[in-house]
Amino acid sequence: MPARSPYTCVLWDVDGTIVDASDGILRRLGIVLEHFGHAAPTRADLVHWIGPPMFDSFQDNVGMTPKQSAEAVTYYRTVGKADGYTTGAHLFPGIAALIGEVAAAGIPQATASSKPEVQVVALMEHFALAGRFEALAGSTPDEKTLATKADVIGEALRRLRVAGADISRPVLIGDRHHDIEGAAEHGIPVIFVRWGFSAPDEANGAAAVVQTVAELRALLLQDAAIPAHATAHGDG
Repeated sequence: MPARSPYTCVLWDVDGTIVDASDGILRRLGIVLEHFGHAAPTRADLVHWIGPPMFDSFQDNVGMTPKQSAEAVTYYRTVGKADGYTTGAHLFPGIAALIGEVAAAGIPQATASSKPEVQVVALMEHFALAGRFEALAGSTPDEKTLATKADVIGEALRRLRVAGADISRPVLIGDRHHDIEGAAEHGIPVIFVRWGFSAPDEANGAAAVVQTVAELRALLLQDAAIPAHATAHGDG
């Protein structure tokens, strides 16, 4: 049955939204933090690391100076490259099928991730999803040229526009307050997914909150024979 959408394009966060890379991130963070004389993080600490730019996280979470943080990011990237960007990563159940359905419905898609773009590309290619997207946008390697979530979202929209996509009614799918704040700078609504690494109050300001991929599909794709209606609502 043909499907339509209230949105003309869909932007996707990656970590915590499409991909669960927590095992690899936790291990690499342990290596890096111990190298710089800090305690290795626990799994519970990941809520403070997955989502924001790493450059900010090293300062906010362990008190590094900007110079130390830059050195830690460089070391983290070196460890990650040697380890393999896809090591330990897996897709959240059902998300690949939904991305495929959105693509099949003719709705342009792009990633808008705080991960370095080279890692975004590697992950999407590894999971055979790269062909579903018109653009794969992530941060620049220095995490400075394209550093904030708003920067990356702007670049994703620019690439979609260049590709000929209609960007008049975009939506961002994400799992952290950084997604909501970055999207707000562009006036873009956010559908907040609860299967990521968020704290309980992080969904404030989202246009909608979903617990399952099925709920997300109901907001993104509406079968032609079914009247359009929302099945989730924002926290505030």
